[in-house]
Amino acid sequence: MANPLSADALVAALDAEGVTVVEHAGWRTHNRNHKGSWGPVNGVIIHHTVTSGTTGSVEMCFNGYTALPGPLCHGVIAKDGTVHLVGNGRANHAGSGDGDVLKAVAAERATLPAPHRNDTDGNVHFYGFECVNLGDGKDPWPEVQLEAMARAAAALCRAHGWSERSVIGHKEWTDTKVDPRGFSMAEFRSRVAARLGGQVPSSGTATPAYQPFPGADWFRRRPRSAIVTAMGRRLVAVGCSAYASGPGPQWTEADRSSYAKWQRKLGYTGSAADGWPGATSWAALKVPHV
Repeated sequence: MANPLSADALVAALDAEGVTVVEHAGWRTHNRNHKGSWGPVNGVIIHHTVTSGTTGSVEMCFNGYTALPGPLCHGVIAKDGTVHLVGNGRANHAGSGDGDVLKAVAAERATLPAPHRNDTDGNVHFYGFECVNLGDGKDPWPEVQLEAMARAAAALCRAHGWSERSVIGHKEWTDTKVDPRGFSMAEFRSRVAARLGGQVPSSGTATPAYQPFPGADWFRRRPRSAIVTAMGRRLVAVGCSAYASGPGPQWTEADRSSYAKWQRKLGYTGSAADGWPGATSWAALKVPHV
């Protein structure tokens, strides 16, 4: 049981965990606090959106709809791993669930009771992340998305002093829901536990030595992430720095200029040395896993 994080504290916790954060306009004051309590908080609920596409999913979770006004969660986690913050305070995400499950989460018990009643308002007690997925059991969960989900959950656990046992799926809260579908919550909690223990899992196997390529589009959105800092430090180490200061977590033109130097060092020319990372040059840079 804990007091909810402030907006600044939430962003700081996510940044510290290496999450790429996008702050939706107005999210800091967007909530349903006028409809009931927000806190004390006891854990994190993971959902799937039953939608595709980042922009539409984020707007839906921010605005909600007639029967269920937004925000519908605190953050939307896109397929590329970006966390879009859409609410700060009480959100319409958990709904009614089993009070015995809440007791088990609060006590961080190793096993959860099967939910069979809906007698407790979960919107009071849980942070919620909606993760972009059709929820049909077939839509894939990219590794970069699962990693971001685990990082986001771990960020809140670390901030509150919780273990991975404070992270549950919506289907573990109430028997009226099936989300998230497509992966095991037990395996997901293992990911969170590994992060909290100072390890970084990858598909249930050994920790990779180097950071996987986040994707070309990820950089073009000018992310703020510990991955950018790690990349910048490697660029400095290989003699490709165009930094006047830093490097830091926010992608800037200095990062792009430095990376262009790296591309030219590898022999790329013209548009192939435009400073936007590609998979081959990224692998050659050997950015340490963060």
